[in-house]
Amino acid sequence: MDKILIRDLAARGRIGVPEEERVRPQELLINLVLETDTRKTAETDDISHSVNYASLTKKVLNLVEVFDGRTVERLAEEIAALCLTDPNASAVTVRVEKTSIVRFTAAVGVEIYRRKTFESSGLLRKVGAG
Repeated sequence: MDKILIRDLAARGRIGVPEEERVRPQELLINLVLETDTRKTAETDDISHSVNYASLTKKVLNLVEVFDGRTVERLAEEIAALCLTDPNASAVTVRVEKTSIVRFTAAVGVEIYRRKTFESSGLLRKVGAG
């Protein structure tokens, strides 16, 4: 499977288990690897057959700004779900890191991998309805 990379997207969001972490937006670093088939895009030179990373990046930044959760795990899940709404994305790896919260580290965070399933892609409903 082909991959589209979004590396080191700098975002700011209110996140953290202790309330004092949520007082001000924190610096977050987000990395995405989206699995897709790029052959049709390469053949036609038409972005509509691929994941539009500019559009997706804006959506991710908006999601982080309004995120109301406490954990990077939940934020990663919500970003993954957002990415998989794109009809051209079949799977995604999401890494969310807090860059200024734990002393003596460059970052701490989580990385998850999610893929569309038969049920989540809507195929099950189409088969059942037909």
